[in-house]
Amino acid sequence: MQTVLITGCSSGFGLETARHFLDRGWRVVATMRTPRPDALPASERLRVLPLDVTDADSISRALEEAGPIDVLVNNAGIGWLNALEGTPMATVRELFEANTFGTMALTQAVLPRFRERRAGVVVNVTSTVTLRPLPLLSVYTASKAAVNAFTESLALELEQYGVRVRLVLPGRAPETRFGDNARARMTAGFPEAYTDLAHRVFAEWGEQTDVTRARDVAEAVWRAATDPSAPMRLPAGADAVALAAAVG
Repeated sequence: MQTVLITGCSSGFGLETARHFLDRGWRVVATMRTPRPDALPASERLRVLPLDVTDADSISRALEEAGPIDVLVNNAGIGWLNALEGTPMATVRELFEANTFGTMALTQAVLPRFRERRAGVVVNVTSTVTLRPLPLLSVYTASKAAVNAFTESLALELEQYGVRVRLVLPGRAPETRFGDNARARMTAGFPEAYTDLAHRVFAEWGEQTDVTRARDVAEAVWRAATDPSAPMRLPAGADAVALAAAVG
């Protein structure tokens, strides 16, 4: 029986991905900053562990408790929706710590095990905003685009050891709390000069009919983890698939 460790499982993509792997008979280590054991169905194949990917000690403790794993899914992250002018540099660093450096740190921590076994898969969840940049998302996009580049280069380093590294790129997912949380944080310090632009952005989102569902992401992560022939980049969701095809 194989084991997957998934970050950011309290809701949204991570929660649905954990359910997806459980339904298919895997052992699942579901991690989140504040554990919610009731978020997932009780199972002898499930462990819910605390993990803050920005804290080296937290990473070490979680991996020690998790034991051997076969797949790492880096899904944890935070959103931010604001003009650059309204984004304090402390917030820029916060986003990169969670979205970029946290992914790198956790991946680095599991690699010795994977390399020694000459087996393992790392799946990094980023975003299609890295394929088609959107206004008011410059900092968030930068933090995710860095993970794209990191992933593709790392895959070349690790192929000699039989370790696969893949990307899953979701589109916009209104059913998750991620976008709402990002928008809520925008109210603090948003520059008035960009108000009209913000209204246009929200209006365009309201007209969008093709969107990404959490289960689309779970299915893409499953393919990345279990199908050796899966491409490096897997778009997840109707809007993501259409955009990926358009940009080639």
